[in-house]
Amino acid sequence: MKLPRDLSGAELIKLLCKRHGYRRVNQEGSHVILETDLPRHHRLAIPAHNPLRIGTLNAILRSVAEVKGMQKEDILDPR
Repeated sequence: MKLPRDLSGAELIKLLCKRHGYRRVNQEGSHVILETDLPRHHRLAIPAHNPLRIGTLNAILRSVAEVKGMQKEDILDPR
């Protein structure tokens, strides 16, 4: 799967909160801190940049996929 080149940090935050059980807990400068407890505790910092760099997006997706036990490609899937 090719990663989107135009995804902003705000869009990714909204997607993770809405579909994957994360909640916004804090903001440190331009980085928003998200947290989830299911299936285990996980904290994540997302830069509120537009657009996100590809390497940054890839690292975030890999981290979420590992915690949630899913494929990285399924995180951005619109279903």
